[in-house]
Amino acid sequence: MKLEHVLSDITVIGGGLAGVCAAVAAARLGQTVSFVNNRPVLGGNSSSEVRVWVCGATAHGTQRYARETGIMGEMFVENQYRNREGNPYLWDLVVLETVRAEKNIRLFLSTDVHEVEADGPEEDRIIHSVTGWMMGSERKIRFESNMFIDCTGDGLVGFLAGANYRIGREAKEEFNEEWAPETADDITLGSTLLFYTKEADRPVKYIPPSFAKDITQTTIPMKRVIRSGDSGCHYWWIEWGGELDTVHDNERIRDELWSVIYGIWDYIKNSGKFDADKMTLEWVGSIPGKREYRRFVGDYMLNQNDIIAQEPFEDRIAFGGWSIDLHPPQGMYSAESGSKHLYSDGIYHIPFRSIYSSNVRNMMFAGRDISATHVAFGTTRVMATCAVIGEAAGSGAALAVQKGITPRMLHRDYMQELQQIMLRQDASIIGIAGADPEDLAKSARVTASSTLERIAIESATYTHPLVKDIGILFPVHPMLESIELLVDVKQVTKLEVELWHTGKGENYVPKQLITTASAAVSASNKQWVKLDLHWQPASACNAFVVVKANEAITLYGSDEPLTGVLCFEKGPKSTVSTMLEDHQPDQPVAQWSMRKWNRRPICLKATPNTEAFAAGHVTDGYVRPFEGPHLWSSRKMSADEPEWIQLDWDSEKVIGAVHLTFNDDVNEDLINLHHHRTPFEAIPEVVRSYRIQALINEEWITIAAEQDNYKRKRVHIPDNKFMSRKIKLWIDGTNGGTRAEVAEIRVYAL
Repeated sequence: MKLEHVLSDITVIGGGLAGVCAAVAAARLGQTVSFVNNRPVLGGNSSSEVRVWVCGATAHGTQRYARETGIMGEMFVENQYRNREGNPYLWDLVVLETVRAEKNIRLFLSTDVHEVEADGPEEDRIIHSVTGWMMGSERKIRFESNMFIDCTGDGLVGFLAGANYRIGREAKEEFNEEWAPETADDITLGSTLLFYTKEADRPVKYIPPSFAKDITQTTIPMKRVIRSGDSGCHYWWIEWGGELDTVHDNERIRDELWSVIYGIWDYIKNSGKFDADKMTLEWVGSIPGKREYRRFVGDYMLNQNDIIAQEPFEDRIAFGGWSIDLHPPQGMYSAESGSKHLYSDGIYHIPFRSIYSSNVRNMMFAGRDISATHVAFGTTRVMATCAVIGEAAGSGAALAVQKGITPRMLHRDYMQELQQIMLRQDASIIGIAGADPEDLAKSARVTASSTLERIAIESATYTHPLVKDIGILFPVHPMLESIELLVDVKQVTKLEVELWHTGKGENYVPKQLITTASAAVSASNKQWVKLDLHWQPASACNAFVVVKANEAITLYGSDEPLTGVLCFEKGPKSTVSTMLEDHQPDQPVAQWSMRKWNRRPICLKATPNTEAFAAGHVTDGYVRPFEGPHLWSSRKMSADEPEWIQLDWDSEKVIGAVHLTFNDDVNEDLINLHHHRTPFEAIPEVVRSYRIQALINEEWITIAAEQDNYKRKRVHIPDNKFMSRKIKLWIDGTNGGTRAEVAEIRVYAL
């Protein structure tokens, strides 16, 4: 058999979203990448072969301003534009094209890596090559690189290389984790198969196969939610194998899952309990979606306490926000709820030390096999979080290869450089500002055609009875004196509010009570009521105002959103059956729900004027909300006059590239498949049409122009560098937003 040799700077093994983002990140930073996947389709569990929703830090709208940016964010936005209906095959294309766009990547599909050449003592191993068999082509390929990234999920490459790893649950005492068992064991989360259904135009019969399980003889109908209209990830709870070996018993687990799926469909179609006469099976998965297997040991193991405390690691390189989401070992046959959830008060951080091996010097990893305890893994395992970790691993590997050092040395000596490189690429590292010394925009004066100076939502389009406490979040920069609310009042009463600080800059729930206020109101309709709330915080932050329930009062709301303003209602997180999900009711993010308030704020006026939307925010280093919106917003746009924002230098600069980052509302929850469908194909706030002009030889010259933009990050590199002391961005239109909004402008000579 002929053995082929492929040389590259970095080899990425595993084509899930973690591997995709790792390969793309490394390639964009100039490294050659061999990208190897053992299946014919990229995307891992999100692909058309498995069809799991790409969940992440937003936690289906539970966490605020939490959607991923960077490479994962690009794919979310692209899929939203192309594929709002959630066709899994079109999602495959979005992922594939993201990889194929990078000239530095050589993609090897259907190539199963099962040989690793590594040597060295146990505590200091090094990988020389990995070898795979390309199915269907009868090609045996040996991949040699300076760095290897294991994104296989199951951790096969690291295992074969002798990397330290764990399987199962740690004992409570090891990391003092409340949700860990008293005694360590080898139990993992199980695997799942999914299925799709569709409505036919005539009755369709169903004869179950001989191996279909009679689920009426199990606990499933009593302990799980079965509905005829559900399919796909609504049946995530068809899970089994947590008490087995999810790799070595994979086929046994698959057969059991098949028997249950066909049994559930028999129950739906033939029990007479459901309106399913015209329904038929459209698709049944054949590859179990694995949740857990090996977890590698890095220089740090992320644990439950880090998640809940939102530990701000100095070496943070990614973030998450999904709940710690653990399932009973018996899976679908358990008498317990299908899952239990514990949230942090906002997003949490993931350190670089958790994504490289403690004993294999040239191996990194990303995805569900990172260095985390079983409990912490309960949140880091979701795919969008795996993806942003992948981008960090690819970026770190690229920088380490460039410098000829190990990831451990990179952490020790070049951590800030890595973080700044990632921020330049629009990866999100929450709470760290971009401070690239090569960014010429940092030294420019910034002016704009107009600036939004008032937090005022006055266009009332609906009413809402004040039967529950309502929360209103908005930026305070630099101070707050009062708010006004638009209300109807049935009888003489008192309108009461509380002013809270949210605590951490990445949090959007009430944490510290600042003051209270009330106002006597008489019976009258559509009256603005003023409430004095004097507060001058030490620095810019968000205020969370709680409007106390009062059945005599009705609030007015608007269908016109205002960036930086969110509204909430206090009450149960969701109406999901407790047989299916077990949530902790006292958690702030569970208590305060924004789901039905998305883009529908309460009418509000805040005094005095604010600096939260000043033009200078485009160079302050933040490209997403943190202690405030961190963007420039114009006043309302006019159809006749475009808005503009301008950078001025004291002397001419060599201009070689202009980076623009628009506001794509990272509070908006996007999904790749069929969880929900947004009413728009492009985020409304994103600038659609714009021009970049430069003052060259005292004449304004257009150096770039776009008419149909829907993307967050755009980089414009002119054919030839030029000298200028003024750059102006003209904004002619948005994708539906009423204001021009820009998060960041960077300018580089190279």
